[in-house]
Amino acid sequence: MKSRILITLSLMMFLQYYIWGSWYVTMGTFMSEILQSTGIQIGAAYSALAIATMISPFFIGMVADRFFAAQRLMGVLHIIGGVLLFLASRIESNAPFYWVILLYSLAYMPTIALSNAVAFRQMSDPGKQFPLVRVFGTVGWVIAGFMIALLGIEKTPMTFYMAAVVSIALGLYSFTLPDTPPQAKTPSTAKSVLGIDAFILFKDKPYLIFFIAAIFVCIPLSFYFGFANLFLNQAGMQNAAGKMVMGQISEALFILAIPLLFNRIGVKKMLLIGMTAWIMRYLFFAFGNMGPNVWMLYTGIILHGVCYDFFFVTGYMYTEKKSNERIKNAAQGLFTFVTYGLGMFIGTWFSGFVTTYYTVDGAYQWRSIWFIPAYIAVAVLICFIFFFREKKQIEIAK
Repeated sequence: MKSRILITLSLMMFLQYYIWGSWYVTMGTFMSEILQSTGIQIGAAYSALAIATMISPFFIGMVADRFFAAQRLMGVLHIIGGVLLFLASRIESNAPFYWVILLYSLAYMPTIALSNAVAFRQMSDPGKQFPLVRVFGTVGWVIAGFMIALLGIEKTPMTFYMAAVVSIALGLYSFTLPDTPPQAKTPSTAKSVLGIDAFILFKDKPYLIFFIAAIFVCIPLSFYFGFANLFLNQAGMQNAAGKMVMGQISEALFILAIPLLFNRIGVKKMLLIGMTAWIMRYLFFAFGNMGPNVWMLYTGIILHGVCYDFFFVTGYMYTEKKSNERIKNAAQGLFTFVTYGLGMFIGTWFSGFVTTYYTVDGAYQWRSIWFIPAYIAVAVLICFIFFFREKKQIEIAK
């Protein structure tokens, strides 16, 4: 891959995830401060992205792959997305805000697959070259957090303005990306998009146990994405969004260790480490404060790399190992659909109900709230210890 193409694609990834990092982390705080939203309303807004995750594979597989050049469609969607983000910043009530965020999510989520498609089509060796490009997406998310902190806009609509401007900029930039015409020769079906061919994996008991655990682990994940920024602000942490990028930095660092550890200690220990980290994070949040226990808050943030990489990245690798060549793509699609789609949908609504339940006179009872995802992680960990039996040399499911 030529250096010019590498720079072009890296900038694309940087902007793609800069947009997401600009509004997603602080949306709960914005809704609480500006819209006076309840926990249920915040959870509902975050569920919009999960709904879009479940719908976007149909759009990409059954429409985009057949009729449109990826870079042009991505450009149109990002420009539409920029307009919707601008509208979101102007809304002052919860119901319209939810519908605008849902529409925006439906525009944004397909661009993840489209940007990946543009990148992959320019690569001679995607296995080696894609990580070099994708890492700039994490950099974009981190820089977005730093910019929010630097500008002091964490509790204001300006986070949506910033995301809107970059979204429109990426939309225009997309029309200059390398041409990526549609390739699908045969129509995709609902069966192929949903990854139903990969259901054969469920005959394998270890994978079935892991798959169920992955859905439940999405509940603690939803608590973090939806309410961690609001919690840290209410705890008195200054520029919490800027501090939270330490989680993305740890994610980028730990992901480098995953391939080595996966082969050395095996999938079960990797997943157990990830689930234990979830428990520790929420206990640290429950007992942390801006006084003597401030280290607990920072440790809870930094643990994001272990929580995410050791379960979800390991999960993608485990799915890859368990799948034969015929179902590899379907299996990865199914894992994404059920975790980031169904699992996060359940998690966002559940976290919203829990935070509303533990609200007294308008104040969140954060210790009680953080105990709930910790308990869920403990339950998943115990079940996993007793029921997950995978050989160190993973066998392909038949």
